[in-house]
Amino acid sequence: MNIQSIQQFLQGNTRTPKKKSKLVMYVKKQWGGYKKLREAHEISYHFSQFLTPVIANTDYKKECVFKLRHNVYCDELNFEPVREDGLEKDEFDAYSEYSMIQHIKSETFAGTVRVVSPQKEGQLLPIEKYCLDTITESQYSPTNFERHEICEISRLAVPAAFRRRKADKFVGAATGSINQFIESDAELRCFPFIAVGLYFAAAALVMKLGKKHTYVMMEPRLARSMGYVGIKFIQIGPVVDYHGKRAPYYINPSLLVSTLSKGFKCMLENIRECMNEQKIN
Repeated sequence: MNIQSIQQFLQGNTRTPKKKSKLVMYVKKQWGGYKKLREAHEISYHFSQFLTPVIANTDYKKECVFKLRHNVYCDELNFEPVREDGLEKDEFDAYSEYSMIQHIKSETFAGTVRVVSPQKEGQLLPIEKYCLDTITESQYSPTNFERHEICEISRLAVPAAFRRRKADKFVGAATGSINQFIESDAELRCFPFIAVGLYFAAAALVMKLGKKHTYVMMEPRLARSMGYVGIKFIQIGPVVDYHGKRAPYYINPSLLVSTLSKGFKCMLENIRECMNEQKIN
């Protein structure tokens, strides 16, 4: 049954006898799944047309990371104090790797994320230093594993210019210089998926680093949003007040691959392929 025949079947069977109702429901379910899959593939395709992952493997790129974080965490959200040098850094940056999503046309960075990657004793994850007592599922505690096996995804930041709604696309909107480069609805549709792209970029870094266990403190709402595309984080503790309402979560590469929806697997593989061509420090 092709697409046209499915559409005709559904349109012509809005009222069916009971003996046909199960078939109608089955076809509707399959049609709905097909549409979601097709949309996911379109998002993956368009994402790669307008946005690209970049590993911050030079001093200049790292400075861009710290500036972007300062703009979001210090200037905009007031999570951290404003720094005179305009760079948001902390002790964990001494053993971290970074990825950014770059808007291809404007060459503007649309977001950044960090993977804290300890290698030796004494190098803690942020979740260990500040929120270890929130982890109630003890089997997932990072203290159970070797330092080189664990990492934490943190400091995800997307500047306001790339969080604007489509309705804000007009002269005078606080979207910065990227307005002149946005030419289509397809490009704007990618913007809500920048956070997904950043988590995929972080996942690609995690795999590239050979890490086995990954942690993140995030809002439950964001965790649910990630779940819609098949990124199934395991909540390992209650919600606490840590830069807003957040909870500790766990994931590993096998869990990510096994639960990711088919359409977004293509997006992850595209990002991994792009990042595998780039060097870490």
